[in-house]
Amino acid sequence: MAVNFCMSCGHPMETREVDGVERRVCTACGNVHWGNYSIGVGALVFKDEKMLLVRRAQEPGKGKWTNPGGYIEQLEPIEQTIVREVLEETGIQAEVKSIVAVRDQPRSIHNVYIAFEMAYVEGEPRPDEVEVDQAGFFSLEEMKDMELASFTRWLLDVALHVDKNGLTIDQKATAAGNGDVYFRL
Repeated sequence: MAVNFCMSCGHPMETREVDGVERRVCTACGNVHWGNYSIGVGALVFKDEKMLLVRRAQEPGKGKWTNPGGYIEQLEPIEQTIVREVLEETGIQAEVKSIVAVRDQPRSIHNVYIAFEMAYVEGEPRPDEVEVDQAGFFSLEEMKDMELASFTRWLLDVALHVDKNGLTIDQKATAAGNGDVYFRL
């Protein structure tokens, strides 16, 4: 879908070449619409050698088991997003340990998905009954008979074969910044 009006000033947009690509540009203020993007996050939370999973109650993937996750809010730091999503969907308190995987899906709405390894803090799994209808910790043996989403199977493999700690928050750079959070090996 084409962007017809400027999100900054409300004037009409037109197509112009910017940086060698046709883009929508405001006829009044020159604001460039760079594209449609979404950032998703997912949690890999383990407790007693079992992984936290949820069964989706909505499409896409209704009925499939996945790791908890969701989408970042406009002004929400990403490490707060994943903590919030895990708590909302499962009632589990968890904290970020590291980033262990990134998936890039260049489509009409370009999606980037960031998977976090998280430390279990407390709580018993309970589904939110909106996005998920079941939640629990499951062993590898139990997962064999479950309908896991293929991407979740890939993330499970990532979690089981992490050679390093993944990307962790660089506390020094983050503290010196302007609210930005930096992750590094």
